[in-house]
Amino acid sequence: MDWKILATVFISVFIAEMGDKTQLATMLFASDKEVSKWTIFLGASLALVAASGIGVLVGSALSQYVDEKYLHYAAGAGFVIIGLWTLWKA
Repeated sequence: MDWKILATVFISVFIAEMGDKTQLATMLFASDKEVSKWTIFLGASLALVAASGIGVLVGSALSQYVDEKYLHYAAGAGFVIIGLWTLWKA
């Protein structure tokens, strides 16, 4: 296992998810006093695992047809576009 890649992915995803709509929705569900917090945690965790799994599968499939360099460019451009769109809507 490549610990450097593991740490990079963990930190990147962790920071991206902090304060995200997903986290806010999870906090809203957890605010219900009649619902088990473990149920909320398990549901939110499974959803993140499933979404990450889809990302890994799609990324792996794309890498067979598109050069990794261009995937990095596309991801970077996507983040810039989303950032600009967010600033424009603010």
